[in-house]
Amino acid sequence: MKVVRYCCVAGIMAAALAGSFRSSLAGGDITGSLPKDPNAGLVGPASGLPVPLFVSLKSDHVNVRGGPTKDNDVTWIYTRSGLPVEITAEFENWRRIRDSEGAEGWVYHSLLSGRRTAVVTTKSKDDLAALHDRADNSSAVAARLEAGVVANVRKCSGNWCRITGAGFDGWIEQERLWGVYPDEKIE
Repeated sequence: MKVVRYCCVAGIMAAALAGSFRSSLAGGDITGSLPKDPNAGLVGPASGLPVPLFVSLKSDHVNVRGGPTKDNDVTWIYTRSGLPVEITAEFENWRRIRDSEGAEGWVYHSLLSGRRTAVVTTKSKDDLAALHDRADNSSAVAARLEAGVVANVRKCSGNWCRITGAGFDGWIEQERLWGVYPDEKIE
């Protein structure tokens, strides 16, 4: 049985950086085909998508700013593409995001992707989350995942999600993931 470990879950380069960094990436905002949170009643004024909404980081260099303009200082930098974040607000082309550790800041919309990813969570830091062959606790355990492992979300039934990543593919209880809403269904 595999044990999958993570490295640098948040992929954050801590800094008190001046706002001189500029994104060289172009275009590619999130699309309207994303699953919607059934509990959300708000729609983002700029995108027309529900807020809050889980998305992921498109780049391995994402500046997070204290406010929704390039005039605001960069407060930290994410250095891991694919990391799940939750959009909690919109202002023009800027999105306020929150990560799995609760940190919040503003990023430019083109640095976000509609690709669904999630971070594995466990009850305690030293626990491992079971990844099953099928969406059933009685099925064989294909791997055990550490807290902090980032995975691609392929499908969710409302109770179980099929996730994939470097060297693993299987089903995990939905409550073990940050990046998917409770009872959310993803096809």
